[in-house]
Amino acid sequence: MRPRPTHLRPSHLVFSYLVLAPLILFIAVPIGAVLLESFRIAGPMLPPTLYALTSRAVDRLPAGEQTAQIETWVESLTPRERMEASAASLSLIGKPVPWDRKANFDQQIEAAGKAVAALSPGERKEFDARYPLAAVMLHKRIPLAFKVRDRLSEREFVELRTGEATRYGLDHYLAFLHEPRIRNAAVNSFMLAAIACAVVVPLAFLLAYGVNRRAVPWPRAMRFVILVPLVSPPVIMAFSALLLFGRQGLITKELLDGLLGLIDAARTNIYGFKGVVLAQVLSFTPPAFIILDNVLSRQDGRLDEAAASQGASAWQTFAEVTLPCALPGLVRAFILVFILSMTDFGNPLVIGKDIQVVAGVIYDEMIGFCNTPLSSALCVWLLLPAGVMYWCLSRLLLGKRRFVSAGDLSAPPSLCVPVPARAGLSVLALGYAGLVFCLYAAVVAGSFTRVWGQDYSFTLAHFLPDLAVTGFISTHQGMGVVWESLMISAIGAPIGGLMAILAAFVIERLRPPGGAFLNFVVLLPAILPGVIFGVGYLVAFNYPFGQKSLALTGTSAILVTNILFGNMFVGVLAARSLLQRFDASIEEAAESLGANLVQRLVQVVFPMLRHALVLGGLYVFVDGLTTLSSVIFLVSPDHMLASVAIFDFASGAYYGLACSKSTVILCLVALVMLATGLFERLGPRRVRALAPRSA
Repeated sequence: MRPRPTHLRPSHLVFSYLVLAPLILFIAVPIGAVLLESFRIAGPMLPPTLYALTSRAVDRLPAGEQTAQIETWVESLTPRERMEASAASLSLIGKPVPWDRKANFDQQIEAAGKAVAALSPGERKEFDARYPLAAVMLHKRIPLAFKVRDRLSEREFVELRTGEATRYGLDHYLAFLHEPRIRNAAVNSFMLAAIACAVVVPLAFLLAYGVNRRAVPWPRAMRFVILVPLVSPPVIMAFSALLLFGRQGLITKELLDGLLGLIDAARTNIYGFKGVVLAQVLSFTPPAFIILDNVLSRQDGRLDEAAASQGASAWQTFAEVTLPCALPGLVRAFILVFILSMTDFGNPLVIGKDIQVVAGVIYDEMIGFCNTPLSSALCVWLLLPAGVMYWCLSRLLLGKRRFVSAGDLSAPPSLCVPVPARAGLSVLALGYAGLVFCLYAAVVAGSFTRVWGQDYSFTLAHFLPDLAVTGFISTHQGMGVVWESLMISAIGAPIGGLMAILAAFVIERLRPPGGAFLNFVVLLPAILPGVIFGVGYLVAFNYPFGQKSLALTGTSAILVTNILFGNMFVGVLAARSLLQRFDASIEEAAESLGANLVQRLVQVVFPMLRHALVLGGLYVFVDGLTTLSSVIFLVSPDHMLASVAIFDFASGAYYGLACSKSTVILCLVALVMLATGLFERLGPRRVRALAPRSA
């Protein structure tokens, strides 16, 4: 690797920071906003502070109106309001309130009159001076705020109107200790995550082992089936499981209950904890499979062959060679599944019903109460268990051991997997693939079924708004939200691919000061749960820099930027990997021939990184159609995404609408991926001519 240049041309330095500035604005700022918001506590102002704020606002009234307006407001007070103003005035002059504030109001009013009458002449003079403003402070503060709104800053207006001030502390982090609801949600989340890890990681490992050792039928097709859920809406496994195993499920109600009479589908169904576990296992197996498939495909088969030549049995080779070499991948898969389960709110809300989880609490607090401080603190809390587990597993299992692969020299072992193991792996893989196929078949069938579980007649009503049943969800019927998702993804994909290439070029080739930090910033969305990124965008861009005119919330722009910057890390990683393979002398030769920076990028760098450009754009596009956790807080009635609409329909048991939109999304993703593959195969291949022969 070339050493970092000791200096950069001013034009290159300016270009570098122009490219990297959006990364700070749209990645680092939202994440920092979540951290800052988690410590923010809004509470009532102390009386002296509120009194001073009210006094400054009164001074903004026209000079000739101040006295008359205050007198009018004081005269309009009720006896109860006068009593409360008296209590506040006594506190402001340093006198304790001598009556019981929890007593009957008539008793308090009488006691207030006696307390004021008992004041000394000096105290009474100070009381009378404070009383009018204290009355305005308690009961006429809102009319005052609107009267002088054009003379106040936005912050002063809000503070005067609400009477609340902001301080910073750990109150929201301590909610775990004080609120049983959050404690119970944390226990449920941890139990689900532990069970998901215990099931998913071994399952994904066995599937990856069977595919890489060709111990299962049709390994390439099996790999495709295993990865299909990655390009599907996140809750598709939950509601498709309900179509088969719910109260109105095809298997539970029609077969086991109606035809065979073995169960009562109203009581024996998949709703509850077991349903959430099944949905999470099916949803999280593909990402765990990717990690383990990559690890097993890079293992040097000669190690297995060497063990066998020394007399080791197939089981000993597996237990003492294959499994230990895959340990880093197992740890990464375990951590990934744990984080995915801890941050999953879609599956528990759709199929779990009464099961509360931490991510569900965040969803409720954001959607129901707009409680961004508590939601932000809970988002940060979600990172703690994963961080602790990663540290423990790394120290206990990996320690200082090194796991070295032969890289490009590695090859899969030529040893055959024993017949009993092949049979077991085949049954497992075919069973998993069969279940996935049945679930997706139910989704497609549900798209054309009038009412699942009641009326199985054919219909196109879920696709065509003209045939749809009117109701409060009528605005999301038809394919309007799918086309909007398609438009937003189509806008973000090319921009995301291009920005990934530029960012990788700046980080890898130009290497400006601070480039390593910016590379870390690019990778943050890959490390952090999507819910944190979504809450961060809502906090950072709802009222950015104190300017409401700059707000992005409620617009399609915030959806595009969230999807774009949340997924461009894939393109950056791919582009950096390619740049490390290509010799920088190619670009230096172009520069020596007089090519400026733009010409180098267009004529040399972009052709070399064409594959990374396509991959980065494709990843942004697919995620734009299927993402949920990072955008569910950012959609609006005017700009709704299909993935959020599917979640809403599935949560409300409108399965036909959820199925139809899921089916269309699957078809769109398949078409785009097919077109991308054809473009890659039929496109220009001059990039290979630029690669060194040894690469």
